[in-house]
This record gives sequence, C-alpha cells and structure tokens, in this order.
Amino acid sequence: MPAYKPGPKAPITAPPLDLSKLPPRGWKRIEAFTREYVKVPKGAGAGEAFRFRKWQLDIVKGLYPQAVAKRPRQGLLSLPRGNGKTALAAVLALYAMFADDVASAQILVVASDERQAGHVMRAVLQMIELDPRLDEQVHVYGDRIVVPNTGAELRTLPADVGALQGWDPTLMLVDELHVVTEDVWEAVSSATGKRETSLTLAISTPSDSVESIMWKLVEYGRKGTDPGFYFKEYAAPEGCDLDDEAAWKIANPALGDFLFIDAMRAQRHTMREPAFRRYKLGQWVGSEDTWLKFGVWDALADPDREVPHGTKITLGFDGSVSGDSTALVAATVETNPHLFVIGTWNSAGQAADWKVPRDEVAAAVARAFRDYDVVELAADPWGWQSELQSWAKLYGEKRVIEFNTGYRKRMAPATDLLFQAIADERVSHDGDRVLSAHANNAQAQTTPQGDVLVKDERKRKRRIDSVIAAVVAHDRAAHHFRSRPRKKARSW
Repeated sequence: MPAYKPGPKAPITAPPLDLSKLPPRGWKRIEAFTREYVKVPKGAGAGEAFRFRKWQLDIVKGLYPQAVAKRPRQGLLSLPRGNGKTALAAVLALYAMFADDVASAQILVVASDERQAGHVMRAVLQMIELDPRLDEQVHVYGDRIVVPNTGAELRTLPADVGALQGWDPTLMLVDELHVVTEDVWEAVSSATGKRETSLTLAISTPSDSVESIMWKLVEYGRKGTDPGFYFKEYAAPEGCDLDDEAAWKIANPALGDFLFIDAMRAQRHTMREPAFRRYKLGQWVGSEDTWLKFGVWDALADPDREVPHGTKITLGFDGSVSGDSTALVAATVETNPHLFVIGTWNSAGQAADWKVPRDEVAAAVARAFRDYDVVELAADPWGWQSELQSWAKLYGEKRVIEFNTGYRKRMAPATDLLFQAIADERVSHDGDRVLSAHANNAQAQTTPQGDVLVKDERKRKRRIDSVIAAVVAHDRAAHHFRSRPRKKARSW
C-alpha cells in the first residue's frame, strides 16, 4: 500500500501526461497505455509491465471497441475467483482516470462494504506508486484519488441507494454483484448515462440464489440480443465431474498462468461441492443447503401449457399478515400434476407498514373457484381463520380444509411426495418467476418425520411461501387422484 501521508497536499507541479502518441480512444489505446504505464502490483510477475492475456484483451475489446459510438453502456463479467478480476478492474479504472480523453472523468467503485470496495482502490494505488509518472499526477485522500491536471477522480462508495445519488460517472465498477440488491443496481444504472460515453461494469462470481439481480442480468446477457449490454461468462460445463481438469481450464482462463493448478487440486478436497462449483468453476448451483440441486426445478417448467377452464384442480394456500409472502398455487388432479400460480403477494419494495391486501387474495380465490373445478382448497390457517370460515360457507366445508404447514407429521410426507415427483419428472409447473425463486431458495431440514422446507435464517428476505403452497396443492391433488371413483369391471 502506498505510503501517502494525510494532511494538506502539495500543489501538483508536474505537467499533464503526454499521451499524444497513443492510438485513438478504444481498446488499442487501453492496451498501449497499459503497456507503457502499468506494472503488476503483486503476485506472479510483480513489478513487471502489465501485459493483457488474450482472454483479457478480448474482454477489453468488447467493452471498448474502436468505434466509440458502439461502446456498450452496461456490462457483466462472471468468472471464478482467482482469475485477476481486481487487477483487471484496476487497469480499467487507471485508464479511465488518465487516458480516456474525457474531461473531469469520474470513476466510482461500488461494493457491498468499504472493505470490498477498497480492494480495487488499493490495487489502483499500488499501480500508481509503481510508476513515478503517474505518482506525480495524483492527490490521494481517504476515500478518493484526484488528478488535478485533468479534474479526474476515483471514489469508493458503499452499496447504498442513498450514497449512489447525484453522481455523473464515466466508469462505474460494481465489485461482487452477487451480494448487491436490485435496488442498488437500479441506483447504479440510473447514475450513468449523462455523458456521451459511460460504462457500468459489474464483475462477480455467481450468486447462490436465482432471486438476485445478478441472475436476472445473466439470463439477459445469455440472450445476446442487446448490443448495449456486454456479457462474458466463464464457467465449467454443466454437470461436469469435479475432478475434470479440462473443465477447470474452461472456467478459469488464468489456470496454468497466474492461477496455479496445485492450489485448485488442494481446494477440490477441502471445499464442499456446491462451494467449489460456484467459487472455482463459476457454476450456478444455489446455496450449499438448498432442497433441490440448481436447475432441477427450472428443467420441469412448461410455461406454454394452458390449463382449460373447468379443469379439476386443488389449491394450496400459505398466508401471512405482513412483511412476508402470501401465495395461492394450483395443481391439476391427474397422473402427473401441473402446478401453476394463481397469485402471490409480498412486501418487496413496499412500505415498511405494508400488509397483505386481503381483498385481493379473496378475489383471486373467487376467480379460481369460478374458472376451475376446485376439488379442494387446503390452507394454512395461521392469521386467516376468519377468511377460511367465510370461504367454507361460500364454497362448501368439504372443499375448504385446514392444512397446518407447521405440523411436521403432515408436512414432511407432503414434501417428500413432491420431491419424489420432481426427481422422477412426474410433475411440471408454469415457470412462474416467484415460484421458481422460492423453490430454489428452500432448504431441507431433516426431522424425525422426514424433511421439511425452511428458509435460510441468514438471508430471511429470501422467501419460500410459494413453494410451500405448491407442496400443499400437489399433496392434495395426488390424494384426490388416488381417491377418485373407479369404474367397476363387469363380468359376463
């Protein structure tokens, strides 16, 4: 870390850098600037001139094409740990400060906390210190680096919506997007766009949940339809063997270079499989303790299936009063039930005093009974006793029953029934985003009665109510399918 002293800063007396011999703005200019001014701060090749590897240069070409008008406005780089993402971000920050030929350039580094944001800041400072020509151009403060000759500055900011207002960045770097909320990403994105050219770039390992802004951006980037959004993903092939070192190389472009394979081999035997796949292979595998393996639920989606009016269905209801989710999920009564969402209500993005709109829930229940042949509505009674009594009077006491989702002797067998149906591909669903997120959030807790679904107590904002309702609806659909009247065989 450079030994910059606090206190009043002496005036900058050195003339501005002479960059007249560099190519025009674009990746060629970045490569030339880096070759001339940037040295490796630590690790393999420390103190030597920084040289872009081919894979790094391909990323730079995608972010900074020679045709400036074709520059993307946003970008996401997803790759495993240990592949030099901090150094790459620092190089781009240095270029944006010194050589992008933009008046009063503003570079912002955003991360989940001050420590994380400081990684890029420290790498930038180390690179500056290693070249006296850069060192004599800057003033360093606690939270920023300033280049007085050009008015450029680099700042670190916390991932807080309020802290991200009022800026005019040319480059916004978001470090470890997987821990950034959707609100923060929206604040970050809205801060840019006030300049002719600006870039918001997120660099991250995969998240442990599809209920994240990173997963939404990965899905968007994989489509490849938006030239204004640059996306690059390094990940091992899905389902690869953990010991497949060829797959390791696909996921880790730095492997065999400044990422050493003997370290990977050691980590392979000391990390749990989900963590190794996520952090070292760049794969989306969900949380380490999730009920379903990542991708299993999504593989059963059949969003094009339409359930005709009049179809026999069961309804599963898991309600809350405030601060949580309420869900109403249907299941068709047939050999292989199809799950589809009637309605979900949650507090995300709502006021702190938000309460479940009970009239909307009642209207959704009424529509379901009107449009389908509802064999049964099974509902968790907590907080909804009066509504259940009212629905029983309206639709029949035999068609509206209580299903206590906290009673393990009933919930554990129902959970196991759906799990087996998923494993055997004997169930499908409508692909509803909320239901899918809740299914991927759910964790299995082993009890004497069997596994029951619980939420991750460390991340309580990740809901599971929709999949709880699906478990109930599926259980009752299976029950009514087994109990349906059968035609008697006639003998002559």
